[in-house]
Parts: sequence; C-alpha cells; structure tokens
Amino acid sequence: MLVRVHTVLNTSDATARFAAVLQQFEIVATAAPARGNFWERVSKEPSDIVLVSRGLLAPPVEESLQSILALSEEPDVIVVSDDEDAVDRAKLLAGGSTAVLCAAVQDELLAETLKSFIERREEFNLRRAEKEVSQPEQSLADFDSTSPVMKSFMRMVRRVVEPDSSLLILGDTGVGKERLARAIHAAGPRARGPFIPVNCAAFPESLLEGELFGYEEGAFTGAAGDRRGYFEMAHGGTIFLDEIGELHPHLQVKLLRVLQERRIQPLGSEQEIEIDVRVFAATNRDLEEEIAQRRFRRDLYYRLGVVTLEIPPLKEHPEDIPGLIERYLFELAQRMNRPVDSVAPDALDALCRYHWPGNIRELINVVERAIILCDGTTLTLDALPGGLGPSRENTAHVNHFPQASPTPDASNAADLLQRNWNEYRDESLAAMERQYLTLHLQAASGRLNELSRRTGIPSRTLYKMLRTHHIDKRQFRNPPEQQA
Repeated sequence: MLVRVHTVLNTSDATARFAAVLQQFEIVATAAPARGNFWERVSKEPSDIVLVSRGLLAPPVEESLQSILALSEEPDVIVVSDDEDAVDRAKLLAGGSTAVLCAAVQDELLAETLKSFIERREEFNLRRAEKEVSQPEQSLADFDSTSPVMKSFMRMVRRVVEPDSSLLILGDTGVGKERLARAIHAAGPRARGPFIPVNCAAFPESLLEGELFGYEEGAFTGAAGDRRGYFEMAHGGTIFLDEIGELHPHLQVKLLRVLQERRIQPLGSEQEIEIDVRVFAATNRDLEEEIAQRRFRRDLYYRLGVVTLEIPPLKEHPEDIPGLIERYLFELAQRMNRPVDSVAPDALDALCRYHWPGNIRELINVVERAIILCDGTTLTLDALPGGLGPSRENTAHVNHFPQASPTPDASNAADLLQRNWNEYRDESLAAMERQYLTLHLQAASGRLNELSRRTGIPSRTLYKMLRTHHIDKRQFRNPPEQQA
C-alpha cells in the first residue's frame, strides 16, 4: 500500500523543503495550509504519517496529539520543532508522537530519518491489509496432483510465477480461481506485498469506481471523506479482480487506462497517483463470446490476458477426489474441533462417483456438512447430502442412460475382449457426450444461452465441448419442422 504523508508546517519555506525531501520516495505527499481550518482537512484525508510543526499543536499538547492519533488510519505523528528542548521532547513522546525532529537537521539526515519511518509504516500497512482480507495461506503445492491433466496445467502455472505480467484465470464456478491467484502471488517476487481481492460483481457500478480507484470528499453523494482505492492498497503487491466479466463498459475503459499507464486518479481529484501492482483477473464467463456480443472490450481482454490460465474442472481430474477429501476432512475437522478422521468405504465410493458440478467449492461444502452431521469418528454415507448416496440423485442420474447388458452378444464380446479399457471408456463417453449435446441443441434451436440453461453447463465450457466434437450450433438454429 502506498504510504500517504501529510505535512502541516507553519511556514511556506518549511513546507517547500519537506516537499523536496519527500519527493525522492515512492509515496503520496500532500501539504495542508498552516492557516485556516487545516485540522478539518487533515481529519478527512487518509494519512499514514502526519508531519506537524510544534507551534501548531494547541495546548494541552496531549489532547492535540490524541486527536490526530484517533483518526481512522491511526497515523504516526512526527513533530517538527524549531529548537531542542529535552523537557518538551519528553512531553511530546509521552503524549503519543512517534518522533520529534529538529527543523535544523540537515537534509541528508532528514531524508534518512523519514525513510526509516516510511518503511516502518509500509510494514504496518501490509500487516493491516493482510488482517482485513485474511484467508488461509495458499501454496502451489496445494495443487499438486497425480492427474496428467493437472500436471500439465501446473507446469504452465509455474512458468508464470516470476514474470510480472497480467494473468487472466478462467474456470467454472468453484474450481478455485482465487486460491490459485493467492498461490501464484505467494510463490512470486511480490509475496511480501499485499494481495487485495476485489469481487467486481459485489458492487454497483456507481460505487465500484470509487472502491477501485479511491475518491475525495464530495466526489459523489455520501462521500464524507477521502478514501483509498483498492489499487492503491495493492501497491507493491497484487490485485485480484474477480468476476471481471461483470465490469461495466465505462469502467472497462478506465481499467484499460490504468493498466496501460500504471496511474490512478481518485474520483474528484486532479492528482494522479503512480502505482506498482501486478493484476490478476478471473471470470467464469466466455469473454470471447462477451466480446462478440459487444459486452467486453477486446483491447482490455488482450491487456488482461497476457497469459491465460484455464483451471480444469474437477470432473476432468477425478483421480484427485480421494486426496482432496482427505485433505479437507483433516483441515475442517481440526478447525471445527470435531473428532472425524476417516471416511467409510461406501461414503468414499459415493463421493468419488459424484460428478461435482460445483467443483472443489462444492466438495468442501459437502465435506464440511458431513462432518457436522457425523456422529462418530468416521464420516458415513448417512451424513452425505441426498444426491450423493446409492439409489439417490447420482444413481438416478446414471440411470438416465441405457444400462449395459450383463451378457453381451458374441460379436460385441469378441470386440470388447480386444479393446483397451481406457480407450474404450473414452470413446464411449465421447459418443454419449456428443449425443447429449446434439439432442439438447435441437431442443434449444441452437441457442447457446438456452442450451446452458437446460444442461446447467456454463457457456464457456459448452463452447469448448462443441469445438471438441466439431459441432456447429448454427446447424440447429432452424429445426426441420420449422423449415418451410
């Protein structure tokens, strides 16, 4: 987070001198006039460090200091005194000031002293930001897998850790886009900086711009004081823009400019602030389709997606399900102080056979629910939701498809005896998937949104499936019975 230093000095010469010294640091420095109601201005603007002339502290000095220390940002107060007075210095330090500087100190020593205070404040801001957005620490090791699909994906991920380029993370709901973003941040050169997540869908357009870029008092109705934006808070670290596909076109233009120029301009301010952030964005939308529908800017898409990572859904690496269950069973049981430490074989079988449309997020929720409902130390089938046990929803789902004959005819038997299982399984599943898509495309008259609504499959995933099977949705737009 950028450190904001506010100077309140009693002469214009002193103000100019401190401004020149502070100019060499990567901070936001502002000066309040010594005349007029400057304390009202200081109280409304975010400040990390307040440099104030001793003569401007009204008696009793302790109360004046406490009024500054009580501001929402809890700023450090550095008092600038015209002369060395040991008794007054002790009184100021006892009143809460961080330090007392003599105005006669040479510029070189002044710069060195201010640098130490600025670095200390950077550490304080980082710890506070981490506390405000605290989440379990993530590591790339958490994504280790025995699945060839995930191994290939993680090889790509490890290549993008060190470069400072923007990342676009795609994937179905619940695959762990933010978890991956945090893990990449933690493994990269910005790990000591903040990680600031922002859900772009959580704010109305009228508020999101101010949340992202900050604002000054009076910039809009309800702006009672200045506020730092998330980009400024992420300075030196990473900002994660989740649900980027929900961003309004007006904000897409502003975000593109920020990515190009690495500067932000708070609402209502004429001052631009340089920022140093790495930008991660994520969405479960098909941005190429959004571009085709003119809902997302192509230039912003290219700027965000210098590298694009698409997290495979859980159904594409089912080998990882047992390990994920074991991991989250241990973590959640420990966090909830429950004695559950194992999974019954029939419960594990049901969990492994389930198709997990909600991906890892759904798996975590199911395991947490089962731990709560479990009576003993073993997670049993009865503790699972209704759609997971035998003869329940998942069995009904399987029964929608024709059942295999227990005794295939002689020609089929001869063919099956010559086939490799993995090859046969993949061909059978591919044929079933193609038939499923074709039937639903006919019913949806080739409309992708309707197909997504009918099947529950996200549009982006449907595009991928249609490409895999070389199915052109346009062929289904005019069903034969409607053709004249």
